[in-house]
Amino acid sequence: MFSLQQCFCGCFDNSKINPSQQKTRLLWITLAVLVVFFVAEWGIGLWSRSLSLQADAVHMFSDVAAMGLSLITSWLAQRPAKGKATFGYNRVEILAALINGLSLIFIATLISWEAINRWQSSEQGLEQILGLPMLGIAVLGLLMNLLNIALLHPHSHKDLNLRGALLHIISDTFSSVGVIFAALAIHLWNWLWADIAVSLLVAILTSLSALPLVQESLKILLEYAPESIDPVEVEKSLKSYPGVSEVEKLHIWTIGSQKVMLCANLVVECGTLEERDRLLRNLQIHLNNSFEISEVSLQLSSRKFKAITSINPLFNQSLISLISTESAQTPVDYSM
Repeated sequence: MFSLQQCFCGCFDNSKINPSQQKTRLLWITLAVLVVFFVAEWGIGLWSRSLSLQADAVHMFSDVAAMGLSLITSWLAQRPAKGKATFGYNRVEILAALINGLSLIFIATLISWEAINRWQSSEQGLEQILGLPMLGIAVLGLLMNLLNIALLHPHSHKDLNLRGALLHIISDTFSSVGVIFAALAIHLWNWLWADIAVSLLVAILTSLSALPLVQESLKILLEYAPESIDPVEVEKSLKSYPGVSEVEKLHIWTIGSQKVMLCANLVVECGTLEERDRLLRNLQIHLNNSFEISEVSLQLSSRKFKAITSINPLFNQSLISLISTESAQTPVDYSM
C-alpha cells in the first residue's frame, strides 16, 4: 500500500534530483494547492457570509505568501558564493523563517482581534451565516492541509525554511478543524460562542507554534552555536586529539540549513609541514564525523614558534619601529 508521500512525490526520491531541487518542487506543489483552495475558500466565505471562513481564507493567504517567500529564498540559497557574498546566500533562508514566524504571531493577533469583534456583534450576524457551505469548504480545507503536511513533513526536519512553511500549514489545519466545529455548532445548535472560542484557541496554538521558529532563527542570526553541538565538548575533543596542545579562539556558528562553520587557532606539536598538513586533514575528518561540522577553518601554530615569538622582540614589533626607538634613545651632539 502506498502512502500519500509515495503517491504524490515518489518522483522526488530519484537519486538524480538534489535536495535543493526536491525542496523547490515540493514548495511549488504546495503553493499551487494553496492558491486554488484560497480562491475557493474566499469565494464561499463571501457567499455564506461566514466571518470565520473569511478569516481562515486570510490565514490561507498568509500560507500562500509564506510559500512564495520560501520559493524565492530557496532559489537565492542555491546561488554560488561570489563577490562580497563569500558565504553565499544561505542566510536568506533563515531570514525567511524569521519572517514566517513573526507573521504567524501577527496572524494570531488578528484572529484574537476578530474574535473579540465577533463577540461584540454576534447577535446581529448569527442568522446570516450559512452553516452547510461553511462546513463543506472547511472539510475540504482540512483534507488539503493534511495532504500538504504529508508532502512537507519528511523534508522539514533539517531545513528551517521548510519548517516555517510547514508550521503555517499546521496552524491552518487547526484553524480548519475549528471552522468545522464552529460550522456544526452554528448549524445544529446556534452556538455562536463556539466560533469565538475556537478562534481564540487557534490564535493561541498559532503563537505557540511560531515562538520556537522565531527563537531558533534569532539564535542563528546572532551566530549562536547549534543546539546539537556543545562548544565545550568540541574543545575537549580537539584538546584530546593526538598532536594538539591548546585550543584558542574557538568559534562555532550556523551559516544556513545543514551548514555549520567552525574556526579555531590550535597550538600543535608538529614540526614539519607534512605533519601539519596530515594533522589538519585528520582534524577536519574528525570534526565532520563526530559533530557533523562540514565547514572547518583551522590555524595551526607549533609550540616552538609560539615560544620564539614570546622571547624575540622582532616577532612582536616591526623592524622600522625598533630603528625608530633606537634613534630616539641615541643622544645627538649639537656642539660641532
